[in-house]
This record gives sequence, structure tokens and C-alpha cells, in this order.
Amino acid sequence: MSQNIVLKKGLNLPIAGEAELHVSKTVAPGIVAIQPTEFKGLLPRLLVKEGDPVLCGSPVIADKKNSDILLTSPVSGTVKEIVRGEKRKLLAVLIEAAADQQCADFGVRNVDLMDADAIRAAILSSGLWPMLIQRPYGVIADPAAKPRSIFCSGFNTAPLGTDPEFCLGNEIKDIQTGVNALAKLTDGGVHLSLLASNYASTPFHRLENVTIHTFEGKHPAGNVGVQIANICPIRKEETVWTISLLGLAAIGKLFNTGKLCLKRKVAVCGPMAIQPSYVEMVPGTPVSTLAAYYGNNADEIRFISGDVLSGKNVGLNGYLGFRDDQVTLIKEGTEREILGWIRPVRYNQFSTDHCYFSWLMPWRKYNMDTNLHGGPRAFLVNDGYHGKVITMDIYPLYLVKACLAGDIDKMEKFGIYEVLPEDLALCEFVDPSKNDIQDIIEKGIDLMIKEMA
Repeated sequence: MSQNIVLKKGLNLPIAGEAELHVSKTVAPGIVAIQPTEFKGLLPRLLVKEGDPVLCGSPVIADKKNSDILLTSPVSGTVKEIVRGEKRKLLAVLIEAAADQQCADFGVRNVDLMDADAIRAAILSSGLWPMLIQRPYGVIADPAAKPRSIFCSGFNTAPLGTDPEFCLGNEIKDIQTGVNALAKLTDGGVHLSLLASNYASTPFHRLENVTIHTFEGKHPAGNVGVQIANICPIRKEETVWTISLLGLAAIGKLFNTGKLCLKRKVAVCGPMAIQPSYVEMVPGTPVSTLAAYYGNNADEIRFISGDVLSGKNVGLNGYLGFRDDQVTLIKEGTEREILGWIRPVRYNQFSTDHCYFSWLMPWRKYNMDTNLHGGPRAFLVNDGYHGKVITMDIYPLYLVKACLAGDIDKMEKFGIYEVLPEDLALCEFVDPSKNDIQDIIEKGIDLMIKEMA
């Protein structure tokens, strides 16, 4: 254990609907979607046509800029439909899963006997390379680059986030193989962050060939971007890669079994979830297959692939994201309150300030909805609201304003290289101006990619 980092700021969102630690269902999907729009910077080139048979691990989409980067099928079956949007933009490839699942054979390999080029080629051919995210900008990692180091978060502080020990505690062998493989792709090694309070009890502290860091603090302490900023911040012209424990396990299984396995335990949670628990499913599974967890209230629910702060609103007809292990069901807040914020008593509302009596009940969980309780307005000059929840050495308000202005020099000055939208999700939650801060940061990053390419 190299160091213990204490984060004094942040906020744990007291939202109801945490998933119970048991698997209540295994979903065998009829249709699975591969969505190239999930991957920032990917220019998709279709490799299949409707009616083509595919195996689990067969290439379906390639990147036009780098044909070695592939998106492969998570199941075997038949290509049912190519979904396109405006100007024939490729939105998804729908695959009808076969009853008898068959996998492409990538061959069992010993990573200790492989060099970096062979490991890179194996991960690329399997379609697991998009699990690696490059910072800055949050794009798919460049296979031709050598990152300064690779980071992974071994704990989760997101609202209603999955329990890594429950989901992956029995896959230590595969995770270790994944670590050993990625360690050969960088000179800076693999860095794993763990929660200090349960360091001794988590099985991940036994992993070898990693540099372990421990953290104490509230959300977003579990965000890998926050961990990088507090361990060794990213400077201009530096790149680091990040990967989840889920990605490490998938890469390890690839080498240990010779097969692509993307099945995972997914937390179905949130205030609108019926008996929230875990479900085994593959990425691309339709959210509609979880009908047992939302009943007949679909019209009143927002379906989020990921957590409530930084997940994606996919709707009832959407699909589980490639990197996601959580589906959150939250009520669409369409009601308007009489008297609004001036009501003297609001026991059912949570406030980060002492506006309501919720601060007297810190143990309470709230059935939060999507209601903003107000509309967008001018930014307040005071950065105190955001400063209470940001755990990075940046000035979020000034960074957001620089992004709005499109001022690249100031964006660099105020930390655009260190952040992704998820790192400022709490700033958006507490923002009294009701601005979509994550979207503003996303557009700022898009401008940086365009201008700095």
C-alpha cells in the first residue's frame, strides 16, 4: 500500500432503492444491441449485413480511423437489423441471440510468456479494447500509444452503485491475469485504488503487480478521474488509460479461457425498482426485459443505464451500456409543488444546505425524482456550492465558463485535461443555477478534440 489519501469534500447522495446482495434473475436476451454511439471518438464501419450469422466474439463494427479497434458480438446468433438515424448515421446493430450459444475461439494463452504487441493484438481482436479509456478526453485508448500509467478504481461510491466484492470477488484469478497483461502495455504500471475502511477485508488487496492506493471520503472518491487527480494529475501532452474491474476481469477471462465473456452482475436499483437486486445479463440487453422490476409504471419512470448522476437516460426501449453494471429506475418528476421552495416544511425533500429539516435526519433515504425544482438561470458568481463537492484541485465554475466561451487557453488553465463530465456530476446536482454542467464539459472536450487534433 503506497499511500492513503483523505478527501474531505464530496457528497453521498441519500437515495432509496439500493440493490440487495443476491442475484434474483438471469436474463437470456432475445435481442442484443451493439451501439457505436457509446464510444467517444469512434467512427463506425459496418462489417456485417442483415441476416449474417455471428458468434460470440465475431467482429461487427470497426473504427474507420483505426481498423484494429473492433466491436464484437456479445452473443451468437443472427444480425436482425441495422438501425440508422439522420443522414444514415449508424445507431445500433441488433443481433437475435440463438438458443445454443457458441463462442469464437481466441485460444488460451499465458500472458507471462507474451510480449506487449501480442497482448495488444489479442485484446483488440476480441473487441475488449474499448474497455480502455484514454485521458484526457475520455476516448477509446490509442493502441499505438504507450500511456504514462493505467488506473483502475476498486471501489464504488456512486449513488446505489454496485458492490465490487459481491460482483467480482470470486474472479480474482481473472482480474490478476488482466492486471498482468495490461502491465506490459505501460512503463508506469497499473494503479489500483481501494477504500481504506475495508482494505483488509476486500479480496482485491491481494492482487499482485499493482500499486495500491487507499482513499477515504464521500463520492466522487470512487471516480477514477478523482483518484488520478489526487495521485498524479494529468499534464498537457500526457496520456493515461483507465479501466474498470469489470474490464480487467473480462480481459483475464479472454486469456484464461480463450473466449469472450461479457456476462456480468447488474444492479437493478432506484426508488421505482420493485425489490431491487442483481441480475445477470450481457451488455446490449434491452431494458424492457427487466419488466418484473418496474411493473406497469413504465410511463412514469426514467430508465438510466448507470447511476443517477452520470448515467445515460436510455428510455424503455434502450439497452444496457457496454461498460455499465447498473440500471437505475427513478420517477419522472412532472408534478409542480404549491408554494415551491418557500414551503416551511418539506420532510420528503433532500437539501445539501440547511434549507429543509432533512439535515436533522442524516440516516434517511429519499425517493428522489427527476424534478429540477426550477429552471436554468444565470451562473452565480460564488463558487462555494461547487467547491463543497469537488475533490480535485480545480475551479469548476471557471472551467465551465471557459467551456461555454470556447476559450481553449482558459480551459487548459482551469483543468480540462483532468476531467470528464462524470467528475463534475455532483457540481451539477448542487448547482443552484440548474445548468447542465456535464453537457457543457462534454462540449468543451469535443472542442478540444477538434482544435487540438
